[in-house]
This record gives sequence, structure tokens and C-alpha cells, in this order.
Amino acid sequence: MLPLIFGVPIIQLVILVHAATLEMKSIDMYVVDNDLSTMSHKLLSKFEGSPFYNISGTSFSIDEANKAIEENKADFILNIPRGFERNLVSENECSVQLLIDGINGTTASLINAYSTSIIMDFNKNIIVDLTKMASIKNSSPINVETTFWYNPELNYKIYMLPGILVILVTIISMFLSAMNIVREKEIGTIEQLNVTPIRKYQFIIGKLVPFVIIALFELFFGLVIGKVFFNIPMVGSLPLLFAFTFVYLLVVLGIGLFISNISSTQQQVMFIAYFFMLVFILMSGIFTPTESMPMWAQRVNIINPFYYFMRVIRMILLKGSGFWDISKEFFSLLIYAAIMLSLSVWRYKKVE
Repeated sequence: MLPLIFGVPIIQLVILVHAATLEMKSIDMYVVDNDLSTMSHKLLSKFEGSPFYNISGTSFSIDEANKAIEENKADFILNIPRGFERNLVSENECSVQLLIDGINGTTASLINAYSTSIIMDFNKNIIVDLTKMASIKNSSPINVETTFWYNPELNYKIYMLPGILVILVTIISMFLSAMNIVREKEIGTIEQLNVTPIRKYQFIIGKLVPFVIIALFELFFGLVIGKVFFNIPMVGSLPLLFAFTFVYLLVVLGIGLFISNISSTQQQVMFIAYFFMLVFILMSGIFTPTESMPMWAQRVNIINPFYYFMRVIRMILLKGSGFWDISKEFFSLLIYAAIMLSLSVWRYKKVE
């Protein structure tokens, strides 16, 4: 079990932080330029000047371009029609077409946002060039400057690492606790424990404490890896984070022990735990804000422990939030822990 407890999470943390990202770093663009004018060349230069775009192919046929997308050789098509420059100069307006591979909705949205931004910047420069109003380019009645407080460089690893750490700590603690009692059932030692004078709550505490220690050590080790390999900021109080984690672990381990109590085999435990883990992770807000979910999903999320810890670990590490900033989540999990541990003690059947 030692490689499972310590080795696997380390490997997963290092790999997933790099892999689990919504950043677009290489966009394959297929160009259909039927104008071949100075203006179309300037527009293409805008895209080529971006570090995110690679021109994977060019053609005069939109059918060939569509075939490139179907064969997964391009992410989107930039279609510049004939008369692009003429219409822009004579009529002060023209059109270009973006055809984006929509098989991945998130990726398609990002490509659309990046490409639209480049076209808008090109449009602003063209207006300046055509109207000869150079002052527009360098002056504006309102100057907007954007500052990102908690992640100034928009480093996606800093945002993802706390979330992945939450998942790894939870998986280790929940699965180990869920497998514990049912393992006793399978090998027959549960009957020997049942005839001992220990009470049910003492039995649950004995099963709980080792996994709390292991999970807290996992969190500590993960934070060390995050600092050494990714230089993750730790603005807030680490003792506060560990105190909140302790309460969170009572909830997660309570769920694991409850699942173990109602299961007869390890296979049952795996299926039940996997079902809840998958739902909890997808609704935790690790990739997208929970505020963007439908209202009914936000109400259901009140029973999702991942949601609370995912929010709090980012608040403490990245924002430096104090106790009163996370008090709502803290007391909510405290009530949640009392309910789950009570259910675990109640469901454990012991011959008194």
C-alpha cells in the first residue's frame, strides 16, 4: 500500500498539473485566401505573429480546408473571400469567415475568443491607416488597465495545483477508509472485532485516526511539491489550511466508512465510491466556476465536500483569506462531519 499512498499521488500531481489545463498553446490554422491582397497578407501576419497559431495548410478551396478539419489536421479555418481589400477600401466594410472545429466546445470557444481578438486589433489598425487619424492609435479618452491580483502572470498551474491536490488527498483518504471495514468482512476478522469490549464509536475512531494522519501528510507533501516544482504562492495561514483540512477529512472519511459499512465486498465499495467521486469532482469547480452552473446544480452542490475544500484551499493559498472569510464553509463542513460520522457509527452493526 505504501506505493499507492505516497508514490502514485506524487506522480499524478506532477503530471496532471501540466496536463490538466485549458490553455491553448498550439492552434493549427488552415488558410483559404482567395484575395491574395496586401490587406489579406496583413491579416495573416497578425495571426502568424501570435505564438499560439501554426499555419497547417493553405488552399483556394474551402472543401479542401473542411477535409483538413475532418481529418483532424486543423483546428479552424480562416476563410478570406475574394474582394476583401476592395470592399474594405471602397465600402469601408468586409467579411472574413472563421470555421472552428466544435468537437470540443471549450477549445472552440477559446479559439473563437483568441481569433476574434486578433481580428478586432487588425480592424482598429486598419481604421487608423485608412482615416489617417494616427492619434486614435495612441490616445483614448478612457484608458483601461487590467490587473490580476491573485495570479498576476495568469499561470494556470497555480490555479490547477490546489484543485488537483484536493482530489488526490480525497481519493487516498476516501478509498482507503471505504476499503477498510469491508476488508475486515472479507477476511473474517470483523467477527473477532465484534466480540471485543470496544464500543462502536471507539471502533470508528480507531479506523479514522490513521487515515487522518496519512491524508494530512499527503497534503503537506503535496504543498512541498507545489512549492519546489511549481513555486505555488502560499499567501495565507498554513495552520488554518490544515485545521480546515482536518474537518474536511472527517467528512470524507465519514463518507468512506459509511460506504464500507453498507457494502459486503470491495467491488461494491469501488463502484459506489467511484460514482460519488466522479459526480463530486465534476461539480467541484476545478475547471469551471460553480457560479456558472444552473441554480439547481448549485443547490445540489451543498452536499459536495469537494466544492467546499476546492474553494477554501484556493482562497487561503492564493488570496490569503482568514478564518472569518471561510467561516461559512468551515461550519458547514463541521455539521456535515457530525452527520456522516453519526451515520457511520449508527450503521456499523456490532454485537453488544
